[in-house]
Amino acid sequence: MSSSAIPIQHYAQLDDAECAQRILAAKERLGERLVILGHHYQREEVFHYADFTGDSLKLSRQAATSKAEFIVFCGVHFMAEVADILSRPEQISILPDLSAGCSMADMANLASVEQAWRELAQVLDPDEQVTPVTYINSAADLKAFCGRHGGIVCTSSNARKVLEWSFAQREKVLFFPDQHLGRNTGYTMGIPLEEMVVWDFDLPLGGLSAEQIRAAKVILWKGFCSVHQMFQAEHIDRFKEKFPEAQVISHPESPFEVCRKSDHVGSTEYIINTVRDSAPGSRWLVGTELNLVNRLHQQFKHEGKQVHFMSPTVCMCSTMFRIDPQHLAWTLENLVAGQVVNRIVVPAEEAASARLALERMLEVSP
Repeated sequence: MSSSAIPIQHYAQLDDAECAQRILAAKERLGERLVILGHHYQREEVFHYADFTGDSLKLSRQAATSKAEFIVFCGVHFMAEVADILSRPEQISILPDLSAGCSMADMANLASVEQAWRELAQVLDPDEQVTPVTYINSAADLKAFCGRHGGIVCTSSNARKVLEWSFAQREKVLFFPDQHLGRNTGYTMGIPLEEMVVWDFDLPLGGLSAEQIRAAKVILWKGFCSVHQMFQAEHIDRFKEKFPEAQVISHPESPFEVCRKSDHVGSTEYIINTVRDSAPGSRWLVGTELNLVNRLHQQFKHEGKQVHFMSPTVCMCSTMFRIDPQHLAWTLENLVAGQVVNRIVVPAEEAASARLALERMLEVSP
């Protein structure tokens, strides 16, 4: 932040009503120079200001084709990185609060993945036998790692197609950072659980024997989403006892047992579309982030649909929650004043390698 930027401290005591007036005024001043992106898990007080809403990849692609000079991503850090990678050179990607991260993405860093690659080389030739696959919920440098090593990026909606492509390249996959998405996807492809081993990055050789590595089809990073990890099979059992007619739908970041007990498993967009297209009066137990579930409940209650959150414990994406109306107002009013705050820039060489991995994904699953 430059010395002439308006300090964030000036906004800390603003109530949401005043923020609303200032956000809308700044949006009007900036016009087509600005696009605000709102991820599905974003809090409602911020979400409704978004020009585009959706998952991280969809939003970044929409922003890249817009006329906007400024891309303000109301999401988390890796999402703003993807927007910077996929956007045009003249576009500027901004994250209103730099502390909005992703605990899952933080579970795999470049140093630990490179260490794993070196350790795998003690057992086999990873560049000949292993395709690295990173979930889009990861840092840009891990996407770049995949780009350099013949690997690819996946989303929760295209993970199966990406894994099919990956196995066509090499016999094994190293999947990071989310073990649950990798396991759930692999299982639906017919890969036995015993051929999907977990790499514990805190242990030598991932806590595995050379024999386990050689026998594995998928090597799963020991990472997870702190929100989806909270869902349990017992939550489904208890709900079904009370409402046996209910349908259960879960995100594939949920644990294996939860997905096995669910009637439907799919990405955020899949969950939204499935609930939207269901019969009036239907009842749903949903295993994904709380803000989205609450939004679905409000959106479809006029059709008599009952949408319930799976966990009895409140769990939302706490890091994304850090994007609030105060930070958004601060960001936009600085842009009006000619100051860019919290710009997200992926270094050119890293961005080129990451873009390669993303482009492979888009070729596999446009």
